[in-house]
Order: sequence, then C-alpha cells, then structure tokens
Amino acid sequence: MAAGTDESNPAGDSRVAADATATDPTPTPVVDPTGTGALVIIPTFNERENLPVITERLLGSLPGITVLVVDDDSPDGTGDLADRLAADDPAGRIKVMHRTGKGGLGTAYLAGFRQGLDDGFQVLVEMDADGSHAPEQLSRLLEKVNEGYDLVIGSRYVPGGELVNWPRRRELLSRGANLYARLALGSSVHDITAGYRAYRRAVLEKIALDTVDSQGYCFQIDLAWRALQAGFRVGEVPITFTEREIGESKMSGSVMGEAFFKVARWGLDHRLEKVGIKRV
Repeated sequence: MAAGTDESNPAGDSRVAADATATDPTPTPVVDPTGTGALVIIPTFNERENLPVITERLLGSLPGITVLVVDDDSPDGTGDLADRLAADDPAGRIKVMHRTGKGGLGTAYLAGFRQGLDDGFQVLVEMDADGSHAPEQLSRLLEKVNEGYDLVIGSRYVPGGELVNWPRRRELLSRGANLYARLALGSSVHDITAGYRAYRRAVLEKIALDTVDSQGYCFQIDLAWRALQAGFRVGEVPITFTEREIGESKMSGSVMGEAFFKVARWGLDHRLEKVGIKRV
C-alpha cells in the first residue's frame, strides 16, 4: 500500500493526502462492528484504580473485543487485580501477561504485539490504562482500518480532536514535539506522538519489531515512521484526550531527550538517502 496520511473531520468525511495512492475501493473488513478480530493491549504499572473502569468501558463499547493487560509487576497489585478481572469474565475476553520488573511502555507494547500476532489477531490496538483514551471512540479507529488504512492514529490535533483538563505546559510540549517531528521527518502526520492507535497485523509483521528500542512517546514516533517508510497507509481520526484523574504520569526528561536526538537522526538519514547517501 502507498505511503500517506489522512485526517478526518468530526463528521467522519476523510481526505486522502496528495501522496497517497487509493487502495481497493471496497476493502474487506478485518474487524467486525463488535470488535471481534482486534486485540487491545493495555500496559499497566500501578493502575489498580483505573484498570477495572477502563476494561468495563471497553467491553461495554465493543463486546467482541479482546483485551491483553501487560503488567510490569505493579507494587499496588494491578497484576493480581487483572487476573481476577480475567477470571470473572465468562467470555474470556481479558488476558493477562505478567512481566518481571518495570520494563517500560515500549517493551510492554512489543511483548503484547508478539503475543497478539501469535494468537492470530488481525488488528492490534494501543490504549492507555488511565482513561485518557476513550474506549467509546475506539470504533472510529477500527472503522478507518476497515476502510483500508494500515495504521490509524487517534489524533488530538486534527479537526474535531479535543484536549480535556490537560495542563497548558503539557499541551505546549506535546504540540511542540509533534511540530518538531513533522519538520525533522518531513511527515504530514499531525499527532505522531499519540499513543491511541490501531495497526493491521501486516504492519507489525514487516517493521522489524526486534530492532525497536525506543521508549515513551519516541516509541510512537518510531513505529509510525517505520510504517510510513515501509509504504503503509497511515490515517488519523479525531479523539478526545482526557487527562488522567488517578495516578501519576510516567513522562520524564530522559524520554523527551531520547525523542529529540532520535528524531533528528532519522530525519537526517531520510534526507541523505533521498540524495543517494547512506550513513554508516
């Protein structure tokens, strides 16, 4: 599929970017309206109070969806709670992966992707446990995947996207990071740092997950950039991003520093390759 990005307005009308080649006008849906065929990966570390709420909302919105909780040995007992939630769901829609120690967001998603691919899911979804990603809006992402997109990003910064209760400083950092990534990479994705997204399995099978070592929101830039570079079709749909009410953000200065330097390197490599120079 051809590389390109798309943004959608609140009414759901889409506009394909000029560099995107139209795919099959009647693509075969890979996820049904209840969410069957998709796996939602939810990394957790000390999310005991948030996890029951987010899983209930998610399964209430899409009763056919499957959830994989990837817990990093949370001291507050989130992993044990996840096991109880899984045992209490008669349909077996909640799965739990326990990891030793705090491995970080990126490695949690990578572990979840591998499990989901092994289990045969057609679409793999990233979702935060803290409620910042509304489960009720996941259908927007899945509908876009069914239209033929390979990676769909739930975007705060396309028409119809909203931010609720987010500190102004965090918003400025986020907008600045996205602007920096767009300029450095030459990408037209408006919210390339966003963590609410849905991948077709073909994307994750192709982009060499074993070589991904980024963390935090740099991980999100990394995977989206790899998808674009591999020629996959990337789209964005508007979402409402709500600041967490319980728990603490995992953002740190080291995460921002990693993103700054890696994005600069990727952008430089891309420009050199366009003129026939490959950096060693």
